[in-house]
Amino acid sequence: MPTPDQGPGDPDGPDQPGDSDEVLRQFAAMVAAPDLAELRGLGSATDADPFARRTTNPHLRRPRRATPVLLRVRVDLAGAAPPIWRRLALRSDLTLAAVHDVLQAAYDWAGGHLHRFAIGGDCFDPRAEWFLCPFDAVEGDDLGTPDSEVTLDEVLVEPGDVLHYVYDYGDEWDLVLVLEEVTPVGTTTPPAACLDGERAAPPEDCGGVRDVADLVGLLEDPNAFDTAGVDRLVAASTALLALRPDLAELLGRLRATPVGPELLARVAEVAGVTGPPSRGEVPDEAILLSHLAGHRWFLQRAQDGGLPLTPAGYLRPVDVAAAAAVLPSCSHWLGRANREDLTWPVRELRAELQRMRLLRKHQGRLVLTPAGRRAVADPSALWEHLRLHLVSGSVDTFEVQARLLALLYVASQPRGHHEHRLADALTWLGWRERGTHPISPDTAAWAISEVTSALTEVAVRDEDPSRAGRSSRRLSPVAVELARAALAPW
Repeated sequence: MPTPDQGPGDPDGPDQPGDSDEVLRQFAAMVAAPDLAELRGLGSATDADPFARRTTNPHLRRPRRATPVLLRVRVDLAGAAPPIWRRLALRSDLTLAAVHDVLQAAYDWAGGHLHRFAIGGDCFDPRAEWFLCPFDAVEGDDLGTPDSEVTLDEVLVEPGDVLHYVYDYGDEWDLVLVLEEVTPVGTTTPPAACLDGERAAPPEDCGGVRDVADLVGLLEDPNAFDTAGVDRLVAASTALLALRPDLAELLGRLRATPVGPELLARVAEVAGVTGPPSRGEVPDEAILLSHLAGHRWFLQRAQDGGLPLTPAGYLRPVDVAAAAAVLPSCSHWLGRANREDLTWPVRELRAELQRMRLLRKHQGRLVLTPAGRRAVADPSALWEHLRLHLVSGSVDTFEVQARLLALLYVASQPRGHHEHRLADALTWLGWRERGTHPISPDTAAWAISEVTSALTEVAVRDEDPSRAGRSSRRLSPVAVELARAALAPW
């Protein structure tokens, strides 16, 4: 049945001529209106592409404190049920890069994935200020400040302040750090400590599991937590802060390898004996004169015209014999010590003094360098030069990496042979022999022979005839002190 007409005067009727054209005209005017353009801009700001690169990094952090304080911080793993948390005491002058190491230790993670920090929002909120790990800072597309350039007191100032941290962008381990209390720093306060906590952390690469019911199959006991054990791991992580940067960088690379825990334990052991490695007090002059006699013999003989060499570049037999009569490691030498190629303690120490640029060859003689002239006149200057140059050069080279690790081994365990452990560590750093073979103990020993010789000769010569034929390649306490001093930042 046809529907009734509405009549020509009905404004809502569909048959009014020109109505559709008018509607289109009004819609076009609305689309072009400034108010709608502004709404479009607002929409683009609120619904921004989450993967678009930011053009600015908001500056929300505050000035550093003039004097360090101790920050008590509660750390929670976001989304964990029941909570998986830690309470930490952190020095305010720690860099965020160091805080990353502490958090890794506190949650028993290995540090093999990317991470970042943020304030003013979570770690991917474009309105937040981001603090990036080294890879993201150099290679990534995100705009932010390197976490090594920011200290904790710039982002946590008053109780209630929040710092966000994410580790492993796949599993997204989100940690929320809340500042609970600010107290003074004591003279013996460690850089970081674990005070309390609950429940074991989820293992890495488990898909982001946070629920205790799901963790039962992944952890032996999801409810287990050992405050003292975690505190030891935290202490080891912060001990790296007291090391020279090149060694700390190597240990950071090795932390997630099978040799990492043992090396970090050595760092903690060295730091626990007499405190973190430091330049320390230079031994008094009497100790320096007695323990550096071998080094000083070469420097003194190279004065006033230099120490003559044979046409083949060796020391003359008479000088080899004179040097052997002074070196501690030759005190019980069997046989005639008059050929440098056969008297290896003399050969190695001479080579080491040249490598450290205390001696140099000039017109068939060994002569003093400017540093050598300062060292021969002042035993304390010789000590400082040895400290700075026992290991020097690019950390990217095999020899420098071997020497750095050797210093750590001898500083933590002066007696014993470390060639096998050193070879394993160098292999895990990526070095190979003959293309694919792991580093052998013999190769490791060869790489550190000269620095070992330089340390061995920091001793008092043993003239006891009853010890004839016994090895004198044992480090003296003064040599261990020098090795520890060489581990400290420059």
